[in-house]
Amino acid sequence: MVLKRLFDVLVAICAALVFAIPMMIVAVAVRVTSHGPALYWSKRVGKDNLIFWMPKFRTMRIDTPVVATHLLNDPSRHLTPIGAFLRRSSLDELPQLWCILKGEMSLVGPRPALFNQEDLIEARTRAGVHVLTPGLTGWAQINGRDELEIPLKVAYDTEYLQRRSFFFDLRILALTAARVIRAKGVSH
Repeated sequence: MVLKRLFDVLVAICAALVFAIPMMIVAVAVRVTSHGPALYWSKRVGKDNLIFWMPKFRTMRIDTPVVATHLLNDPSRHLTPIGAFLRRSSLDELPQLWCILKGEMSLVGPRPALFNQEDLIEARTRAGVHVLTPGLTGWAQINGRDELEIPLKVAYDTEYLQRRSFFFDLRILALTAARVIRAKGVSH
């Protein structure tokens, strides 16, 4: 666990330095193309089901209901002018480096649930997945991302819990990079 935390901090610092200028450009672009702040802070469920605030670059209009995107009737109707691009490119996720540095998130782990996704939180708790630090990416992310139903997502999270290791994390990170480049699994 110490190795994982050290790796998380080192990679997050390097990524923050490499992406500092692109993040500033994205922040300005979000502000210029839509009304509201550049960052959207959402209440998320972390390790041991503790709530934390997770930042993302805002991809949705400020009047969008606070629910998982797949629960919106027409998610594309709520996107900002650059929201679809930010989601496809995963640039909206970069502010989460802050949560990794704080220790609320890891590079790899189950994606943090929204505070009101009771069905997902309950299923993960029953499976024992709630003991993991949530991740910027995870095994479920690379095996379907937005397309997975909750039981399958929890099955992948459980598999990660059982198989987790430094080398498995490296594999997940490599697969994530490949999927981000192809924007695979992003439905909105």
